[in-house]
Amino acid sequence: MSLLGIDVGTTGCKIIVFNIEGKILAQAYGEYPLLHSQPGWSELDSHVVWDKISDCIQSVAQQTKNDPVEAISVASQGEAVTPISKSGEILANTITSFDARTTDISNEISQKASKLELMKITGIPLSDITTLAKLTWIQRYQPEVFKQTWKFLGYEDFVFYKLGLPPVVDYSLAARTMLFDIIQKDWSEQMLNMINVDSSMFSSTAASGTIIGEIGSNIAKDLGLPQNVVGVTGGHDQPCGALGAGIIDEGDVMDATGTVECIVPVFSKPVLNQQMIDGNFSCYPHVVDGMYVTLGFVSSGGVILRWFRDNFAQYEIEQAASSGQDVYDLLMKSMPKDPSPIMLLPHFNGSGTPKMDLESKGAILGLTLGTSKPDMVKSILEGISFEIKHNLMLLDSAGVTINEIRAIGGGAKSEQWLQLKADIFGKKVIALDVSEGVCLGTAILAGTAIGKYPSVRSAVDQLVRIKKVYHPREEIQKKYEERMKVYTQIYPAIQSIYHQL
Repeated sequence: MSLLGIDVGTTGCKIIVFNIEGKILAQAYGEYPLLHSQPGWSELDSHVVWDKISDCIQSVAQQTKNDPVEAISVASQGEAVTPISKSGEILANTITSFDARTTDISNEISQKASKLELMKITGIPLSDITTLAKLTWIQRYQPEVFKQTWKFLGYEDFVFYKLGLPPVVDYSLAARTMLFDIIQKDWSEQMLNMINVDSSMFSSTAASGTIIGEIGSNIAKDLGLPQNVVGVTGGHDQPCGALGAGIIDEGDVMDATGTVECIVPVFSKPVLNQQMIDGNFSCYPHVVDGMYVTLGFVSSGGVILRWFRDNFAQYEIEQAASSGQDVYDLLMKSMPKDPSPIMLLPHFNGSGTPKMDLESKGAILGLTLGTSKPDMVKSILEGISFEIKHNLMLLDSAGVTINEIRAIGGGAKSEQWLQLKADIFGKKVIALDVSEGVCLGTAILAGTAIGKYPSVRSAVDQLVRIKKVYHPREEIQKKYEERMKVYTQIYPAIQSIYHQL
């Protein structure tokens, strides 16, 4: 028997089937386009999204007939919701997180309650990316859509609905709407009243790892799945990824390095204060019962390395092609042991937390005629890591415990980068033998729900394996502490200039 995990991202869906030992039996990926019908708009067509998901399910089901799927769970992007009519018609495209049409709607909400009051209810800092802002826009500019809507479904509950199950959303994804009370674990009447929306327009809520029911028999047949497959609530993609990385105890932090670098610290009691608001840090339920998470991120993580590779590393690209080596390994091979003599601000796609400044730009400071390519490469790794360090420092001052860092994603394959992170963070950094954290997290939830694992903890102990541990090197750590003092001065010094570019 096997477990199927679905990860519904912004530009594509990934579906992976694991056996009970955590081995990947089959996987499939379906890409769908982001739609930009107007400047600043970013939408998904849920018809296309479901077509890709169903195609991927059929693909993995065909590959796992000897280990048939027993349970399905779903991880999803947050904030985006699809309006559905009572008859099941999709009434409009889904507005994604990064859509800019809701600019200034949050300012209207701030007139009705203070940011701290809103934070203490929802755990979400007030911003224009929330579902709350999106629904306000739909009410105002698409009244006919709003009038016909039976349910606003996020992609977790949308998938369950398409599988013939009652639409149910877990606490972590419900919280991303900014309409959910994270203490009471239910839709907030106060928040709903602010925008004149009834709770009946949303799915029922349940803890992650809750069995919803069995997939419809005809739907299962069409998808190539066995009968009696159960649906199990999953969660927001980041906490699902954290679970897949074994982040279940207070003080543990997931560091996921991909196109964007994201950290997910875990803690046992909600942290809801002004420092969290100032840092644009959320606080919402983890997919592990009784725990909470927050997010910090760098908008341009590993994508800066890719930019450098594509524009300045033709020699290494050719060498990698002829030798079979990884191009990034070649780029990092000659990096200086000491901190780079130059510094890089990694705001190539605006800044993430804490400033959330979309107009910020990247910067490279300290260039001379003696600057080398290895200096540049190391400054990229340092800049991204300095930005994460800044987030860790702010979270610590807000009352979030930071003990050890567990690294996943493409960046976690580089020993040089992981050691550099340990030196900059001043924390132990653990490389995990986990390639697909998000889907593994959903598989753990599904497997625990149907009794394949005694508990989430026992599943983590069985499935999440440590590859290597990196400790800070005292001498180099001290050098980076001094460099960090300089780094934190860069953005405030050039912010006003960049806003003029």
